[in-house]
Amino acid sequence: MIWNETIECMEREEMRKLQGIRLKRVVEHAYYNTPFYRRKMQEEGLSPDDIESIDDITKLPFTVKQDLRDTYPFGLMAVPMSEIVRLHASSGTTGKPVVVGYTRKDLSIWSEAVARCLYAVGLTRNDAVQVSYGYGLFTGGLGLHGGVEKIGGTVIPMSSGNTQKQIQLMHDFGAKALACTPSYALYLGETIKESGIPREEFQLKTGIFGAEPWTESMRREIEESLGIKAYDIYGLTEIIGPGVGSECECQKGTHLWEDHFFPEIIDPKTLLPVAPGEPGELVFTTLTKEGMPMIRYRTRDLTALHHEKCGCGRTAVRMDRILGRSDDMLIIRGVNVFPSQVEAVILGLPEFEPHYLIVVDRVNNTDTFQIQVEVRPDYYSDEINKVMALKKKITMQMQSVIGIQPEIKIVEPRSIERSMGKAQHVIDNRKLV
Repeated sequence: MIWNETIECMEREEMRKLQGIRLKRVVEHAYYNTPFYRRKMQEEGLSPDDIESIDDITKLPFTVKQDLRDTYPFGLMAVPMSEIVRLHASSGTTGKPVVVGYTRKDLSIWSEAVARCLYAVGLTRNDAVQVSYGYGLFTGGLGLHGGVEKIGGTVIPMSSGNTQKQIQLMHDFGAKALACTPSYALYLGETIKESGIPREEFQLKTGIFGAEPWTESMRREIEESLGIKAYDIYGLTEIIGPGVGSECECQKGTHLWEDHFFPEIIDPKTLLPVAPGEPGELVFTTLTKEGMPMIRYRTRDLTALHHEKCGCGRTAVRMDRILGRSDDMLIIRGVNVFPSQVEAVILGLPEFEPHYLIVVDRVNNTDTFQIQVEVRPDYYSDEINKVMALKKKITMQMQSVIGIQPEIKIVEPRSIERSMGKAQHVIDNRKLV
C-alpha cells in the first residue's frame, strides 16, 4: 500500500527538479528570517541567488547540534513565535536541550510523513495503534499520534511506562500495532510471557520501532517474543521527529521522504560527498519546514543510500540500517567499537538475553573494556565450570567480531535495568576524567 503514490513513486529527475525548487525556497526563507543562517552564508560569500538547483546544496555550510545549543532556545526560528504552535525538545542530552518549533504547516507535513510510514508497513484506518513512545517534549508519542489520526486509524495513546496497564489495554482494546522503542518492545514481550495471558489472545500483528539503534538479531528477538512483524521507523528531533522515513513491507532499507527531507552522505573526516552507495555520515536539509528549517544538518548517523526502485514500487531513496553514530563510536585501545557490534554477538547466542551494558574506563593510562551480559534463566547456573564455559564462548565471539578482547561479566537474569524509553547501553567513565 502507498499513501502518496505521486510523490513516493516519482521519477528521479522529476524529484530532483522538485527538490531544487524547494531548496531555493527554504534557503531564501532561512537567509532572510534567521540571522544565524544569514551570517553563516555571508561568511562563505553566498547569497540565495547562488542556489539554482539541488546540485548547489554542496555550496551551503553545515549545521551541527552545537549550533542548536548555542542559539538556545529560539535562535534558529525562522518565523515569529506567534506562528509557532508547538515546541518539542530532545531527550537524553546533557546541558541545554535541543529545542525545535513547529508551525501549523509543519505539523501537517509531519503527520503526512508518518502516514506514509504507517501505510508502508501495511497499516490502515481499520487498525488500532498503541503508541507507547513517550508523550510530552519527546517527539515520539505525538509524532506517531498525528500519523495514526492522519490515516484514520485508532490511537491508543499509552505513552511509556506502566507496563502492566500497557499489556492489559493492548489485550482488551485489540491493538493491531505497537509503536515504541525496540528496548521497550523487548521488555513488553518479557512481561507478556510472565503475565500468563496467552499470546494468541492478543491481536498484535505489526511493530513500528525506532528512536534508538537496533540490529537484525534484535528484530528477530522482538518478532519471536511478540508474535509480530517488526519494522524500523527513522527520525530525529532536529529534522522533524519520527517519520523522516521507514521500512516498507519489502524491508530492503528505509525509505526516506526526500521531497521534505533531502539526504546526503558525506565522509565525516573530509566532509566531502561519498560515491553513490558508499557508507558515510547522513546529512539532512529540510525542504519544506517553516518554523525551524535545518540546512545540511550533520546527524552523525553512519549509513549509505540507494536510489534503485524498490520492489514495493516506491522510487523514494532507501537508507541502509544505521551502522552506528560517528559520535557514539568507542575507540578502545585504538580499536573502533560500535555498540551495535556487541549487540549482534549477544543476540546471536541463545544462552543470553538481549540486555547488556558496556562499561569503559581508564586505569593506569590503559583502557578497560567490560561487557555485562545477562544469561537466560534456562542457562543460569552457579557452577563455576558452566559459567566459565559461557564466558569463554562469548569472549571468543566478541573478539572475532570487534577485534579486541573484552572482560565479560555474566550477570543473573533480570539484573540489568529495563528501559521504557531509550536504553542506555554504554557507560564511558573516561569522559569524566
